Amino acid sequence: QVQLRESGGGLVQPGDSLRLSCAPSVSMFTIDDMGWYRRDPGKQRELVATITSAGDTNYADSVKGRFTISRDTAKNTVALQMNSLKPEDTAVYYCKVRRYGYNYWGQGTQVTVSS
Repeated sequence: QVQLRESGGGLVQPGDSLRLSCAPSVSMFTIDDMGWYRRDPGKQRELVATITSAGDTNYADSVKGRFTISRDTAKNTVALQMNSLKPEDTAVYYCKVRRYGYNYWGQGTQVTVSS
């Protein structure tokens, strides 16, 4: 079992930045890949960004050029740097890891972009 501790959500204005962080309870060297997903009420959960153990990244078209996913093996965390936030980025953001073929999800952290 893997527990994920997420942090960094909040209320910001359009154009602001936020940094989300996810800390797994196991070493990142045992994790295949990690990612961030989000869900807006009434919508399906969607992929935001993923990063593999090799460091390969993938982004949703809607966040390319604005969001950056990264891993810090020293701190055992994965971060999502979100710049130029828009109201449509408002959602609950979830961290997900895949380890030994199993998926584990965090509890989610709310991000609200509003003026």
